Amino acid sequence: MPVEVISAGIMTTIQDLGRPGFYHLGIPMGGAMDRFALRAANLLVGNDEGAAGLESAFLGPELEFTEDATVAVCGAELPPRIDGEQMPTWSALGVRKGQVLSFDFLRLGARAYIAVSGGIHTPPALGSRSTYPIGSLGGVDGRAVQPGDSLPLGRASGTARPGRSVPDALRRLPGSLAELRVLPGLYWHRITENAQQGFFDDTWMVANEADRMGYRFKGGRQLEFVPREQPYSAGSNPSNITDACYPYGSIQVPNGAEPIVLHRDAVSGGGYFMLGTVVSADMDLIGQLQPNTPTRFVKVEMDAALAARKDRSAMLDRIRETTA
Repeated sequence: MPVEVISAGIMTTIQDLGRPGFYHLGIPMGGAMDRFALRAANLLVGNDEGAAGLESAFLGPELEFTEDATVAVCGAELPPRIDGEQMPTWSALGVRKGQVLSFDFLRLGARAYIAVSGGIHTPPALGSRSTYPIGSLGGVDGRAVQPGDSLPLGRASGTARPGRSVPDALRRLPGSLAELRVLPGLYWHRITENAQQGFFDDTWMVANEADRMGYRFKGGRQLEFVPREQPYSAGSNPSNITDACYPYGSIQVPNGAEPIVLHRDAVSGGGYFMLGTVVSADMDLIGQLQPNTPTRFVKVEMDAALAARKDRSAMLDRIRETTA
């Protein structure tokens, strides 16, 4: 039996862990911006970690359940309510047939992940149920959730146990000053040593242009470029390069002014230089940054990036143990 959407919140989309393997065709992997939170929510309700759930930004939806289910809300501190009664986040919650799940005001973070036992079972596109609106792939007819939609559920595993929760120490959200670790990239040499130092010394602010394609940052100093003769087919601006591929987490800086960190639904290549890449362990945190959040970029080497990934994996292992 489906879940009925009464109201949709803001940009509520169906997301799983994405559709890898098509980036060379210009189709991004997509999936949850905060993969850690989606995995945790699925584990709490007894789903496979990659099952499809809902990603809601800033304002949650209102959902009516047509059968008993277990739900969990992880990621942003967007307190859920069942028939008006406030419930905890990062916990498995029992919902009975006919009850309505709604949400209080956002307290912390930006995106909440709603997992339902059995997972949302809309038709997959290229192996994923993740919504990619620009390509009209996944989700509900390739779009965000709307009032009146019926969201089908898969078969629950029977291992969901309301009352389980993720310990506070394992809940990942950015601090009041967010720190994003960065590996300098192939085009790092394009800016002067003073600009390199300034990029990491400055405190940046998340701009209003922050979505699934990328996050723009403002408030730091203009980057100074090393003089050069423009290469064939590059644009006239010093920030232009001959078109190249963009890894996830790439930091491009058009005109050297405002860095943009490319995220899950970003384009696969283009003609702006990339000064570096945010390490994979911190990509989830970007999806939880609100506009005007002060942010520092922290320079790291490869060994630190790999250690961060190992630490994140260890946290997931602990959640798996907690929810088993």
